[in-house]
Amino acid sequence: MKYQGSCHCGRIAFEVEGELGDVMECNCSHCQRKGFLLWFVGRDQFRLTTPEDQIATYLFNKHVIRHRFCANCGTQPFGEGVDPQGREVRAVNVRCLDPVDLAALRRIPFDGRSL
Repeated sequence: MKYQGSCHCGRIAFEVEGELGDVMECNCSHCQRKGFLLWFVGRDQFRLTTPEDQIATYLFNKHVIRHRFCANCGTQPFGEGVDPQGREVRAVNVRCLDPVDLAALRRIPFDGRSL
């Protein structure tokens, strides 16, 4: 299935293709404060549909995940990183996808706070 996503103001828009199943709910200081529900997909499943010039990057902790956010509205629709097998992945904030029934998603807790 193909999903459309965006930041709040629409300056960052993207498409992501795949079967949306379980989502990760991390308790690290960053994810918990922002309420992220993350769906990890391969780089080839994700396509930015707007110019990248509105996207800012936030790095913290080990600086291995590029947390991408809108320089205008502040929404963080996705992050970029590498999985344990060395593949490029995108961590899509499913709260930025339309339409998704968030209550129907199975949330998998992840203890990022202890890392």
